[in-house]
Amino acid sequence: MFENIPGELRTSLPAVEKHNHPVNLLSRWDESGDWWEQRVQFKIDPYQKYSTGRVGSFIEGAHRDGTPFSGNNFASQDYLSLSSHPKLIEAAKAAIDTYGLHSAGSAALMGNTALSVALERRLETFLGYDDVVVFPIGWAAGYGAVKTLVKPTDHVVIDILAHACLQEAARDATDNVHMHSHLNLRAVESRLARIRREDETCGILVVTETLFSMDSDLPNIPELQEICRRFNATLLVDCAHDLGALGETGRGKLEDFGIVGGVDILVGAFSKSFASMGGFVASNSKGLRFGLRGQCGPSTFTNAMSPIQAATILAALDIIESEEGAERRRRLMANSIRLREGLEAEGFEVLGKPSAVVPMLIGDILLARLMTRYAVDFGGIVNLVEHPAVARNACRWRLQVMADHTDEQIDAMIEVAGKAREMAEMHCEWLSANDNSEGNVEVVPAVAEIRAAAAE
Repeated sequence: MFENIPGELRTSLPAVEKHNHPVNLLSRWDESGDWWEQRVQFKIDPYQKYSTGRVGSFIEGAHRDGTPFSGNNFASQDYLSLSSHPKLIEAAKAAIDTYGLHSAGSAALMGNTALSVALERRLETFLGYDDVVVFPIGWAAGYGAVKTLVKPTDHVVIDILAHACLQEAARDATDNVHMHSHLNLRAVESRLARIRREDETCGILVVTETLFSMDSDLPNIPELQEICRRFNATLLVDCAHDLGALGETGRGKLEDFGIVGGVDILVGAFSKSFASMGGFVASNSKGLRFGLRGQCGPSTFTNAMSPIQAATILAALDIIESEEGAERRRRLMANSIRLREGLEAEGFEVLGKPSAVVPMLIGDILLARLMTRYAVDFGGIVNLVEHPAVARNACRWRLQVMADHTDEQIDAMIEVAGKAREMAEMHCEWLSANDNSEGNVEVVPAVAEIRAAAAE
């Protein structure tokens, strides 16, 4: 037996009641509280999970109601499997012994440490730029770069799927924001030509990514940079998901294109391949450093990167630039290809190109929520991405591959995906046959029964 899923839980977001009277801002959120709690009750709430031990290719954790789970981990961003690497742990401990725990100040004042300064110099060499400024989190780097560069009279031309920090910064900086269809360089070229016809003196920032994390695809960066230079526009590229994990020496897709250090501005995050929070902005402008330090809210008015972060990232760089790092990238790519090919053999649509991100399209929101529930029951820990993070009826699993995943774990995940789809489709068929508007049928099958049914 399956349990009924009330109709209001089969939609993307809770309905927001319209009022004809003043509404308290907290009350507005309280109206959606029951919807979120019902999702837990009916076991279709995959969000806000937490780990109860170290991050690795196998993980133990719990749902937000405390219900424990364990399984092969395809939900964590630890592409090179460095989060528990002994050398990084040793570096973090040594930093604590020398510097303590906390930066204790803004990077504009006394918050820097010798480690964060050394990291900036090291990154200048690694990335091929004259100047690098580090931030305590990746979001701050992306948002801060755009918001600092762009003035109200300037224009931003940005891919419609660019990261939220980049889109929010663009909207906060200027009303002149031009979204273009995903990866469409002809649309960029056309928009730049139109802007320049109307205003020969304004600043223009073009924003894209080297690897889009929801689709695992990318534009032709060298061609885009050439287009920008033709119209005297500045190109900003976010490399959060490929730096360290891709490229012969870990310098990401720009290395594959042969243009390391060749785009105007490079922003990135350390949270995917460097086992640490943090981000950076790289450019060949020495003057931009002072803007990012003294006139950039996410840097000026918050505490600087901690010594623990800086030490961890420096140790990660040592590995990334070593033969061990090259071997980890080879294993990561082999794992990605094995997972992609296995899922495609099972009839799933896998988006984009091989990378640490394997987006598996599901589509229907109820099917996706049920598949995610059953995947965890079967021991496959996955992340569901649904509207508004992606388009309606374009729900997907964003499977995140690690270098330390074994062939057995990859194959088990492929099997879990097939079983989860089968169970979810059966559940959807049952709902269609037994639907009722009251939503009061609550027969919850035990995990053992689910597994037995899927095995038959």
